[in-house]
Amino acid sequence: MGRDLQVNMKAGLFQQQTLKMAMTQELTQSIALLQYSTQELSAFLENKMMENPLLSVDEPSSTIFHLGMDRKKRKRTKKDYDSDYWIEQASEDHPSLEAHLLSQVNLQKLTKEEQRAFNLLIQNLDENGYLRVQLDDLCTPSITFDALQNSLELLQQLEPHGVGARNLQECLWIQAYADAREPLAEMILQNYFLEFANKRWKELSKQLGVSLQDIQRVFDYIQTFNPRPASYFHQEKSTYIVPDVIVEVRDGQIFIGDLDGNTPKLSVDKQYFHRMKQHQDKQVKQFVQEKWQEYQWISRGIQQRKETILRVMRCIVEKQPKCFYHGLEYVQPMTMKDVADELEIHESTVSRAVKGKYVQTPFGTIDMRTFFSTSLSSTDYGKDISGLQAKNLLAAAIKQENKKKPLSDQDLVELLQKEHGLVLARRTVGKYREQLGIPSSSKRKRFD
Repeated sequence: MGRDLQVNMKAGLFQQQTLKMAMTQELTQSIALLQYSTQELSAFLENKMMENPLLSVDEPSSTIFHLGMDRKKRKRTKKDYDSDYWIEQASEDHPSLEAHLLSQVNLQKLTKEEQRAFNLLIQNLDENGYLRVQLDDLCTPSITFDALQNSLELLQQLEPHGVGARNLQECLWIQAYADAREPLAEMILQNYFLEFANKRWKELSKQLGVSLQDIQRVFDYIQTFNPRPASYFHQEKSTYIVPDVIVEVRDGQIFIGDLDGNTPKLSVDKQYFHRMKQHQDKQVKQFVQEKWQEYQWISRGIQQRKETILRVMRCIVEKQPKCFYHGLEYVQPMTMKDVADELEIHESTVSRAVKGKYVQTPFGTIDMRTFFSTSLSSTDYGKDISGLQAKNLLAAAIKQENKKKPLSDQDLVELLQKEHGLVLARRTVGKYREQLGIPSSSKRKRFD
């Protein structure tokens, strides 16, 4: 079955009207600026200042908006906002792991070969303090396997205990051995680690002739160990999260303002521009004109970026007022399309406006994307609730469960539907539970 199509392939001139959007350089740059985070924008502007001789930096200024009032800008004073309210302090520098380990060893008592072996082992520790390389692979003509083995035994006696372990089992056992308070823990970690980790405790209690309460005690004891003993020495310095927007609640009223205090403000050296425009060399004049146009593009793009972010944040606040008065647990279902429709802009524009952007709120610095959540049906609430609210209800239900008989995912499905009218699939409950970092029911069970 089908229908034959006849195509006229005769040559000729035809006139056709089409609608086509030209992606200009300015539009492309404006889109890029919108999706930049504050740090990315700062880096971009610094690079442009090095490329463009017309550009210079002005001190930034901020503005405050008040919900329910007109949207006229007013300058923000120091009294309105204290920068120490949101800037985190940089972390202190820590000594290196290598220096810490070497400080515990008298190298003069080691042979030259043992010193080389010991240093080689330290150099091959990963950021958590584990030795992931086989000793055979570290052997050289000047370093024997026996020297490496002896050096490893020495290394595993040093603090932090657990350094030099080849795997998690050995790391925990080293800590139990060094502490020497729980012989049962040493035995279990050395000989029954898989059964213990997989919570096959009933089988384990029969093999060892101990009670489930004893194994539970060992479990709680091992929970105090550090599975990443060298992590202290590899802590990254705190990174600054610079909010783009601030939302404050004062006297029951919500204020919204931009917060770009760490973002350089561009201005142009007009005298230099006019002087170069008079230059005899045409190439110089063309170069200066291009840089002037680039400055105008960037300035407009930055202003549009700021206005778009503020418009989106204003819309979020207007749709989520309870959240800003009482906290994130009051986040209501809201999608980016909802905000886009309200502002009469494209959904992709909202996505770019919130990507990598943070807002300083009365309850902390929050990723703007946090306020978007899908809708879940809840008959008890009388309306739809957000995924974040569902996670909070799930976490609360697990917190209140009987730890000797923890609830399975299916039990949680039924409980949430019965108590809150919340309809969730079992796999959704499992996904939310994993996102909350909560283990399965078999691993939540306690025997004391």
